[in-house]
Amino acid sequence: MNRSAPAIGIDFGTSNSAVASVQGDSLARLLPLEGSATTMPTAVFFNAEERSTHFGREAIALYLAGTEGRLMRSLKSLLGTPLMQDQTEIGNEKVSFEDIIALFLHELAKRAQTQFGAPPAQVVIGRPVRFVDDDDERDRQAEAALRRAARHAGLGEVRFQYEPIAAAFDYERRIDREALVLIVDIGGGTSDFTVVRLGPKRVALADRAGDLLATAGVHIGGTDFDQRLSLECVMPHLGFRHVGPRGREVPSKSFFDLSSWHLINWLYAPRAIRQVQALRINYADTRLHDRLVDVLVHRHGHRIANEVEQAKIRSGTSDEGDGVAIDLSCAQAGLASALTAGDMQRHLATPIDNVVSCARDCVRRANLGTDRLDAIYLTGGSAALHPFQQALRDAFPRTELIEGDLFGGVAAGLAYAAAAVGARAPQAA
Repeated sequence: MNRSAPAIGIDFGTSNSAVASVQGDSLARLLPLEGSATTMPTAVFFNAEERSTHFGREAIALYLAGTEGRLMRSLKSLLGTPLMQDQTEIGNEKVSFEDIIALFLHELAKRAQTQFGAPPAQVVIGRPVRFVDDDDERDRQAEAALRRAARHAGLGEVRFQYEPIAAAFDYERRIDREALVLIVDIGGGTSDFTVVRLGPKRVALADRAGDLLATAGVHIGGTDFDQRLSLECVMPHLGFRHVGPRGREVPSKSFFDLSSWHLINWLYAPRAIRQVQALRINYADTRLHDRLVDVLVHRHGHRIANEVEQAKIRSGTSDEGDGVAIDLSCAQAGLASALTAGDMQRHLATPIDNVVSCARDCVRRANLGTDRLDAIYLTGGSAALHPFQQALRDAFPRTELIEGDLFGGVAAGLAYAAAAVGARAPQAA
């Protein structure tokens, strides 16, 4: 291994991505990817006006500014789904979703490499404990697709590490005594857990298998919270659960797709718009239908999804008692919805309960009682939501919650894992 070349960890996330590096015996360093920002939204925008490709915040900003083109977010959510076998039209070309993921990974690697001037010696990419719940074959297919995308991105033969284990390796550098810790990683698409024995004397151990007591994961994350809040607070303004003249609700599929980041683009296709236009006979109040059609024809779906996501963050991580507004003026001038702390608590109760249930299951798999844990370490953006943290406190009332580096901890831990791989590799003569 070239000792001057860094080991890097790539946290390819559903909502945001990060890269960290380790050189020699130094601590992991998060790399700035957009200006000084060390995280970058996992977003790609294909600019139809200039025939150019943009990434991250720039991609989202161009789309929201009305630039003609195709925005793609939540790419990671496609892994393990039948959509990975499909191609999509970008300009006049058919492009596979695997190639789009490779394009984004290549951009991450390029931005990282410009900062240290050499290809990385080792690369470890994070993966959720489960890409797909209860389907081992599809889970293997998801990892295989990500491996191929990384190879096509020029990263060579990468290794993978579970994201909560990576977060554990990062947290371990911050403690001064041995501890049994439940690592909680609530990402955009999955929630992952590990119970692990950590300590300053264990950092240098080559084999940590005995310290990993249990792992668990569930395919629920921040984008699922966004979907639930969109369905409950926004989609009724477009006709969701609206009862038509024949006493039946408007068919709901379009609303579910419009609330899901990785499915929104499909609704902009002419055929999908025609199908939505045909739903008009199901509306007693046709103004709701007019709004829905206008959103699709003018491609405002991502704008609404972004409004919901930002409202979730503001409402779920602050103490604003009056709630926050969700701007829907793109659907109709002056139209808005609101999201209060009570709405968050009520609408997210079921998915949060399912996530916390998975955390309990992880602790049971480790053959521990809830009072045996020394700490619960939180990472991942949605781990900051007050309703989730309260549910976790209720489930583990005697255990301290520690909020770590929510957006950079996994990448740092992956870099440590990459450095460990390099240290074990045989050295050239």
